[in-house]
Amino acid sequence: MSDDTIESRPRRVLLLLTSRTYRAPAFLEAAGRLGVEVIKAIDMARPLADYWQYPLGLDYSDLAASTQAILDLAAQRPLAAIVPVDDSGVLLAAQASQVLGLPYNSPQAAEAARDKFVMRTLLSQAGVPVPTFRLFSTADDPHSVASQVAFPCVVKPLRLSGSRGVIRADDEQQLAMAIGRLGRLLDSLDGTDKPHSFLVEQFIPGFEVALEGMLDDGRLEVLALFDKPDPLDGPFFEETIYVTPSRLPPADQSALAGCAAAAAQALGLRHGPVHAELRLNEAGPWLIEVAGRSIGGLCSQTLRFGGDVSLEELILRQALRLDGVAMQREQRAGGVMMIPIPGPGLLRGVEGMEEATAVPGIEEIEITARLNYPLTPLPEGDSYLGFIFARGDTPDEVEAALRAAHGRLRVEIDPYIELHSKR
Repeated sequence: MSDDTIESRPRRVLLLLTSRTYRAPAFLEAAGRLGVEVIKAIDMARPLADYWQYPLGLDYSDLAASTQAILDLAAQRPLAAIVPVDDSGVLLAAQASQVLGLPYNSPQAAEAARDKFVMRTLLSQAGVPVPTFRLFSTADDPHSVASQVAFPCVVKPLRLSGSRGVIRADDEQQLAMAIGRLGRLLDSLDGTDKPHSFLVEQFIPGFEVALEGMLDDGRLEVLALFDKPDPLDGPFFEETIYVTPSRLPPADQSALAGCAAAAAQALGLRHGPVHAELRLNEAGPWLIEVAGRSIGGLCSQTLRFGGDVSLEELILRQALRLDGVAMQREQRAGGVMMIPIPGPGLLRGVEGMEEATAVPGIEEIEITARLNYPLTPLPEGDSYLGFIFARGDTPDEVEAALRAAHGRLRVEIDPYIELHSKR
């Protein structure tokens, strides 16, 4: 399809949202700045009452029916782009975009970036450095599983994101406990006790980073490389601090970018945002995860481009083929802390907000967890207490500010006995 054909389409975008996304306001604000009409779709597989009046309710897991619903919509209100906000809408966006002739990744590439076994297989075949891995089922005997893997290892679900369900095991007993715990989580999510497939993969030690990039006809433009200064050695892998620009040597940063680009190519990703998690050790870079979507949560708020352009605006601009903004990140260092949930229970309050906000370099603190609602930490949980944002002249200043602000917060949680607490 020619650029003229693309540009002749109306500036109307379909946003694929979920009821628990943090990202909708940022995308809507960006669309407003660009004068773009937005149609909001919501995944009705997990609806909330607040979203009943969204123009388009879809079940993202039913690709055929949801694709047809999008085609019916586009027949009446032609679309210039379909943009998924979170992981769950990526495959539907690919399927519908292919039928409508809109620029996006192929459904095969989108599926490869969603399924960790398919991802690992393709990356390994392409020579991208990844952990050794094997596919198992929760119906398998844990002793048999243990006899086929090396320790330490990591138990990992195939489709969950944000380190949910990811557990390190150092011996056979820990492995059996991790498999049982993951099985109960997956049972609770789909409401059945049927066997579930999962990966056991080699634990890769090293320093972890996150890479945020944009693909244009297969070429990767690195937007930001985030250091993760807190060790992520398990048993769970809760992320906390992201700081950019990276303090790694330029040669290491180049190697990490090359590894991410090779991974995107191996999966067939060619268009739009890409988010990769990598580790670096004496053997070089290792690809841990790569996703055909942008960074999750509210973390994108720490990124600004070409003056005061948000990541969401960059994504919409690329989807609509709008030029005029450089993809170079602002000069100042920036960072975010995803405030960890200290334990299960009901959130009663967060004190110390004024003292924390007064820390030099802190721009904003947003508590996203709802008062008097239950909190569930990883590996079962899928959210954070909130986010702390900071900017400064150097990454060291930003990291220090985030730690100081977090140290001033006092979280009040009323413990309760979880129904699934039997491990």
